[in-house]
Amino acid sequence: FIEAGQDAHITGGALEDAVHEGVRQGYKQGFNRNSMLRSPLDRVNTGDNTPAVIHTRIVPGDRLSITFMAKGGGSENMSRVGMLKPSDGAQGVKAFIVDCVEKAWANPCPPIVVGVGLGGTFEKAALLAKHSLLRGLGQPNPDPDLDALEKELLGRINALGIGPQGLGGRITALAVHIESHPCHLASLPVAVNIECHSHRHAHAEL
Repeated sequence: FIEAGQDAHITGGALEDAVHEGVRQGYKQGFNRNSMLRSPLDRVNTGDNTPAVIHTRIVPGDRLSITFMAKGGGSENMSRVGMLKPSDGAQGVKAFIVDCVEKAWANPCPPIVVGVGLGGTFEKAALLAKHSLLRGLGQPNPDPDLDALEKELLGRINALGIGPQGLGGRITALAVHIESHPCHLASLPVAVNIECHSHRHAHAEL
């Protein structure tokens, strides 16, 4: 995720090219597995973990804020988007989120972090869910209503008894993080993006 100040000027090449090169070097130096494929159909590995998935937002100022997340495919595969009916309401949203975790069971390698996006559109909800995972564990939601909802959902998810690696226990999720956005009156989008226990992200500002 990149927040680019509208007064910042990039020289020496394209910003996305620099990100790709950083990923290429970082994964090589860290002896990490090459996991990116050039196409989801032919399944040919690119050999260097590029291209990166980049989300850029223009903000005031002259700084570049870059947040990196290394996310596993197993947990990503358990993520879902639901276009609920407005009549489903808050109870429908809660049921959808808990159902996502219950159906995933041991596949995302719990204990997990559950990212939730509410509102917006089909794609906006998914992006909110992914972005919510960047909040630090234990850091409260600045919205009191969402903070209370996170705590309620965490309790319901842990009550499922899935436990670490699906072997049973009190801790299935370490946290639930929610981000919300206004939406169309005819829609109730909700997305769940599940992160495994290897919750890896880093931040830098230039």
